[in-house]
Amino acid sequence: MTDTEPVSQHTIAGTVLTMPVRIRKADTHVAMFSVAADAAQRMIDYSGLRVFEYRPGRAVTMLMLVRYIDGDLGRYHEFGTAVMVRPPGSGARGIKGLGSAAAFIHHLPVNQSFTLEAGRTIWGFPKIMADFTVRETPKFDFDVSEGGKLIAGIEYSRGVPIPSALTAKPQVLKTYSHTGGVTREIAWEMRNSGLSARVGGARLRLGDHPYAEELRSLGLPKRAFASQSSANVEMTFGDAHEITE
Repeated sequence: MTDTEPVSQHTIAGTVLTMPVRIRKADTHVAMFSVAADAAQRMIDYSGLRVFEYRPGRAVTMLMLVRYIDGDLGRYHEFGTAVMVRPPGSGARGIKGLGSAAAFIHHLPVNQSFTLEAGRTIWGFPKIMADFTVRETPKFDFDVSEGGKLIAGIEYSRGVPIPSALTAKPQVLKTYSHTGGVTREIAWEMRNSGLSARVGGARLRLGDHPYAEELRSLGLPKRAFASQSSANVEMTFGDAHEITE
């Protein structure tokens, strides 16, 4: 949100949220997978967006657990399936164009009703209620399920610490959502520290939930090509804006 934009407000479950929404502390665990671009495109065709091909015929899908610890939406867990896409009007592709790619949120289970309503109402995120189990020893590992059916579980190996001087600068990012026949763009900002990363480092399990079947259509489970975790993440989310290609 720029200084010239009017301040907007949203009332969620009787609570008034003044934009932008601020997350003061969260931690994240992300696994990145190389998948067939045509399979990823079929999965998100409903959005009207086009997948980003980092090399011919290959796209990137990210599976991530975010634990929100302190923020305007309260404490909760969130599991995201994101596909990297080209912003509308962009023809970027290849490794050099990766910096211009954005994340389209395809799945977004959460475990708290307030953020469920806020996510759906303000940003059009496809949030559903789910159950989470997190184990932090001997390795960081979690499961997410809905209605007794396992969606996914991921076990992470320890990464290589990245100096905070390289990660502390705020990043201005774009994310896309699609619900009710409308595709939206959400601008947000992230600052993080305590980042570690590595090649590989994530072992994915899939269950019997319909979301798991969609992930199987991408050729998962398979070895992640990279993984990362951040111990301290701050985020700011602006309003969503409807887009057309």
